[in-house]
Amino acid sequence: MAGLWRGARQRWMPLIRSGGPPSGDRAGSWVEVLSDVSLWAILSAPIAWDLLAAPTHPYAGWRLAGSLLLMAFAVVASRHQPPISLLIVVVPTTFDGNFVFAIPIMSYLMGLRMPRARPAAYTFAVIATAGTALSVGVLGSGVTTWFFLTTTLLFVGVFPWLVGRYRRQQRALVHAGWEHADLLERQQRAAAERVRMRERARIAQDMHDSLGHDLALIALKAGGLEVSADLDERHRRAVGELRASVTAATEQLAQIIGVLREDGAPAPTRPAAEGVADLVERAREAGMSVRLRWDGSAAPAPPMVERAVYRVVQEALTNATRHAPGAAVSVRLTRSAEQTVVSVVNEPPPAGLAPGVASTGSGLVGLRERVRLAGGALSAGPRGGGFEVTARLPHAAGAAAVDADEAVRLVRPASATRLREARRRVRRSLLVAVAAPVVVAGVLSLAYYPFATFGSVLEPADFDRMRIGQHRTELRSLLPERQVVERPDPADWPLPPGASCEFYTDGNFPLGQAAYRLCFVEDRLLTKDRMSD
Repeated sequence: MAGLWRGARQRWMPLIRSGGPPSGDRAGSWVEVLSDVSLWAILSAPIAWDLLAAPTHPYAGWRLAGSLLLMAFAVVASRHQPPISLLIVVVPTTFDGNFVFAIPIMSYLMGLRMPRARPAAYTFAVIATAGTALSVGVLGSGVTTWFFLTTTLLFVGVFPWLVGRYRRQQRALVHAGWEHADLLERQQRAAAERVRMRERARIAQDMHDSLGHDLALIALKAGGLEVSADLDERHRRAVGELRASVTAATEQLAQIIGVLREDGAPAPTRPAAEGVADLVERAREAGMSVRLRWDGSAAPAPPMVERAVYRVVQEALTNATRHAPGAAVSVRLTRSAEQTVVSVVNEPPPAGLAPGVASTGSGLVGLRERVRLAGGALSAGPRGGGFEVTARLPHAAGAAAVDADEAVRLVRPASATRLREARRRVRRSLLVAVAAPVVVAGVLSLAYYPFATFGSVLEPADFDRMRIGQHRTELRSLLPERQVVERPDPADWPLPPGASCEFYTDGNFPLGQAAYRLCFVEDRLLTKDRMSD
């Protein structure tokens, strides 16, 4: 109790001394205080109404003050020591049944606010043991009363605690899931950005290959012109300066592109002037079944478009080799004066998809970046059991804007899937929480019912056949072997003078309570009554 008092003073006194609603960090504390006051008022309402409605009750004023104080302690304890708050509202139920309305609330808060289950299990064990000892040992209650108290503890105490506990787990799991999802999204954005930067570097390398080749040819021609015999000295010096400038530009270009190359990345071995037809031919020589089809104009496209078309075909052929070995591949290029459309479709592989081959989608991210920088748009997806990659590349200059989120979607995020799985597990746990008390109560019923009804069931037809005045020997074949365990209160069913009464059940589930009363005088049936009448 001293700990509870210190906790209440630490949370309430600074707020009271502040003289009003705070701002900043203390606003959350005021919300907690207001919620506690509201909870106290709601839980105290049935107790106060009962005592105020019957003011003639002995010591009604003192009982009201004590009950309200106990409820206040219980609400405060629910923040710091939830098991104690539950015990505070359970004990007074022995003299005021209105405290029972607070039990499910305190049980729920105990599950919601306590990270561990063991203290709650100990608390329920103490309540069950003490309640059984008090009910059976001290008050002498029967099995039916014990059964009622046990099922009440299950549904009013254990069940709300399980709901609160799994509500807490759901909150923690969802919070962790969103944090994990945010982390994965950041990682995937970073990975997509690295792929895009790598593709830009590859574009620069391609430009080096083509421009370096062209600059080397210019330098060679300038060198030949420089040694020409019919060139005067002034023009010879100008051509020499041109050759030196081209050579220096080539070396500078090599140095700049060398910085962009990945560490340890080898220089490309593909010829700088290789086109789509050469690429397809090399794929055929490697054993692929590739068909190339040209439509439209044969005029060359801008260099950036040509390199993008080459990369689309190259990446699509690589993916077909990796994921659909043996499948026929169709490459189609359609060119007009305004745009070039390249489409690569692989048929379903004869032996099915290659086993154990996982794809991260980074190749498509880089390919999309290449197409975007060329001003086009890329689409990729399944088609008829196979896969299709299509790029539309306009010949006019300009780059199409592509949101980074679109690139991230190509790297299939697992965060949303994992979060859905986590929520599904919590829902299953919540279902267990709901079903567990029902199952336990059912087991108790199945264990208690045979004990309560064994040999004590009087059939309704046999009861109707009994006649007042019959001797016990005449009723021997109709009477059950034993009476019910639980007898009704004599104050509710007073015994006839000089008679001895017997009680039997009709087999009502799950309690097997007394349903019939037979009273005898000198072994002759004096009265027979249905308890429900």
